[in-house]
Amino acid sequence: MASVDDRMIYHPSHRHPLAPILKPLLSECGACGKEHKGIFYVCKTCFGIFIHSDCAFLPKKFMIQNATDDVFSHPHPLILSYSFPKKDQIAKFYPRCRVCNTSDYGEKNWIFTCEKCRYYAHIHCATTRGTGNRKLVKNYEDSDYPDLLHLPFPDESYSIPKHMFSKLVEHGTFEADDQGNIKHILHPHPLILVRTECNDITSTSTSTKTSVISCHNPMKKVQLLCSACVRPVTSVPFYRCVNDDCNFVLHEWCTQLPTKVEKYPGHREHTLILHSNAHNKCLSMFDCDVCELKCNGFVYSCVECDYHIDVTCSLIPQIQNITHEAHSGHLLSTSFIEREYATECLMCQGYIPSSRCSFACDTCRVGVHFKCALLLPREIRHKYDKHPMSLSYLPVENHKSDYFCEICEDELNPERCFYHCYECAWSIHPACAPHILQSETSTSNYSESYRGPYRYVNIKFGGNHKFRDLHPDHPLSFVQGIPSDAPCTECGGAVEYELILKCQKCKFVIDFYCCRLKWRKNEIVEI
Repeated sequence: MASVDDRMIYHPSHRHPLAPILKPLLSECGACGKEHKGIFYVCKTCFGIFIHSDCAFLPKKFMIQNATDDVFSHPHPLILSYSFPKKDQIAKFYPRCRVCNTSDYGEKNWIFTCEKCRYYAHIHCATTRGTGNRKLVKNYEDSDYPDLLHLPFPDESYSIPKHMFSKLVEHGTFEADDQGNIKHILHPHPLILVRTECNDITSTSTSTKTSVISCHNPMKKVQLLCSACVRPVTSVPFYRCVNDDCNFVLHEWCTQLPTKVEKYPGHREHTLILHSNAHNKCLSMFDCDVCELKCNGFVYSCVECDYHIDVTCSLIPQIQNITHEAHSGHLLSTSFIEREYATECLMCQGYIPSSRCSFACDTCRVGVHFKCALLLPREIRHKYDKHPMSLSYLPVENHKSDYFCEICEDELNPERCFYHCYECAWSIHPACAPHILQSETSTSNYSESYRGPYRYVNIKFGGNHKFRDLHPDHPLSFVQGIPSDAPCTECGGAVEYELILKCQKCKFVIDFYCCRLKWRKNEIVEI
């Protein structure tokens, strides 16, 4: 019989020979961090190496699909690495194991990595046959949910109002006036139906000018947003105000919005009433109590409680369940009640408190913010790239280098959702890809502390405003600040990327928050 010394191995993970403990043990393996039963190898010099034989004889290179019965596949061979130092984990944004979707690596545990892209896997995940139980097994039948909403929406032209009301657009909340124009109950001027893009429209009411209107098109830097849902108007037909000085525009389906909402899950005690703007709010700007985004579109309000929600969030309770590609295979329920657990958003990895409403999978105890699920479409078009950009939830295959946002030029965390062009290998933060087009020099104010969609995605910029005792000589335009703008006249702060009111004829600038403060103190009144 061979001696223990004859069975010693020289392993590339350690500088000393490793000797077997011939008596089978039940212990934790230092290589994979898991409990094993059987033969272990130890270092007699260091007394700190304790490796199970299954791990000790792993191949240095292999294809993951060969070890997992094709449940998990990757086009490149995986290389065995004998440690994953903390600094490397931090540098790679704590990458998730592509099999079990967790990032709990020990610094000295072995892992499999890809040399050609950012693909990581625990060695026990990558080498276990029958790994299919780690992949989500579909927990519903399509026939049981014929009207199930599948997210993300295909592109920015889709929304919940379109999903729910696009087939019911013949009458809406309109009445025809004596001149044959259409009157909306929440707008003072007549509206006309635009049937052809870029068609000439001559007003028969408050203006005698002729205007040309085009649909929202990021590639041509054309902005057209619905005044109700604040989503892009990307196709005809749609309604617009006949007054050329008014930028009021409506999707056809947004004419179907109910005038009130009863027993809304977040505010059951009072009825919410639809308004074209938020009462007693500076510039009609309100913070939605559901998605927490600022908005100046139509609003459902309880004025008594100062409770306000935007059009999109008002319709969420009518959608009981959804599916989402970020958690493919499992139903996500619409949750407005406090859950037993807090979690991270599967898309942006932002925190979702147990009390915060979201789409939730109670089976897996994971969730998705409403705003991430509904405002980040599968595909976008952007003026910086001629190709469509697709929503990605993981690092892209065949992309080994670090990720940088092509707009803000900051490093991008590919473990969070981001947009990627597979033709150009360009990537951008979701918050840097606003659906609201601003100037070439002011696209985003992204920081790693802000996650999810563009924070002003529910704001319609534009319009002229005059305030008594503020800047009486000229009207002020509501825009987003750019680097060339002067500091805020009131506080002296920089206004780049901020919401501001500025004069187009002089250098007067005031940021929205200073303006709102003066408005609340009744120091200024809009006229």
